[in-house]
Amino acid sequence: MTINELLKTLATGGKLAPVYLIMGQADYLQRRLKTAFKSVVPAEEQTMNYATYDMDAVPLAVALDDAMAAPFFGERRVVCIDNPQFLTGETKKQKVEHDVASLQTYLGSPMESTVLVFFAPYEKLDGRKKVSKQLKKVATTIDIGNFSERDVRQFVTNQLKQDGYTMDPAALGELIQRTDADLTLMMAELPKLELFAYPQKTIQPDAVTGLVAQTLTQNVFDLVNQVLAKDTAKAVTLYRELLLAKEEPLKINAILQGQFRLLIQTKVLAKQGYSQGKLANLLKVHPYRIKLALQSQRRFKLTDLNQAYLGLFRVEKQMKSTAMAPEMLFSLFMTQFAGGQTA
Repeated sequence: MTINELLKTLATGGKLAPVYLIMGQADYLQRRLKTAFKSVVPAEEQTMNYATYDMDAVPLAVALDDAMAAPFFGERRVVCIDNPQFLTGETKKQKVEHDVASLQTYLGSPMESTVLVFFAPYEKLDGRKKVSKQLKKVATTIDIGNFSERDVRQFVTNQLKQDGYTMDPAALGELIQRTDADLTLMMAELPKLELFAYPQKTIQPDAVTGLVAQTLTQNVFDLVNQVLAKDTAKAVTLYRELLLAKEEPLKINAILQGQFRLLIQTKVLAKQGYSQGKLANLLKVHPYRIKLALQSQRRFKLTDLNQAYLGLFRVEKQMKSTAMAPEMLFSLFMTQFAGGQTA
């Protein structure tokens, strides 16, 4: 089941399953779904028939007791469970002990009058655990963690249509680029873009460039292109702008290393026939970043990518072991890289 299908079912009062599993870390979509699930309970009944429990703070047994109770003067009870780490293979111990066996018993015969929703902000569950296997078998699963660029475009376009707005295709492309196709960031930007476009209600590219700041990752991606173009002056200027924006030098360097590592990985694996989708799954990277990496890596030699990657490791070491200014270290790195030096 897709998220749009579920949202439509919730909005139109369609038949709901007794158990849902929402997988993925998209904050906006999790909040949107929680609001939608809550809305299926009439406002005057929500105090008694709607509840959400954080498994980092509340025992599972408390949530299940609520789920097993009959609705209080209503037709349906909705119980949401957040952070069910006990379904994963994570080794971090939760502060609260959970009676997982009781959940297995409940899943064997879920309450027909209760909608039990698990919000699991994880890439995957531990398939070796009996409770995880049983939940996957019983629950209707919606994956909100692997939104492609196309999905993001469609979701934003639908929201704009619902709000009575349109967006120029170039403006939407610019918004995607500036937010790294992060739906949560994009939806956070929509209200001010809509306000700026009122009363024409058409969002143009200048509104996006004027109101939406690029993410650090996108700024560093631009810096990567200048590094690979061996344009020392522009690269150093961009680096200085990031420092003036109060970005931490070690953080900038770490993201630079990550971008070059991604370019190397995509270049090597693309030659082996891996598609964009397979690369995203294998490298655990957002499909939009893979798309950009595939476009960029074609323009550069593997030797240059490797040289830049290793040079940035030397910069990191020097940042941690010398008193030289980060801007000076980066300038020296660019001078050596542009000149074809390896030391």
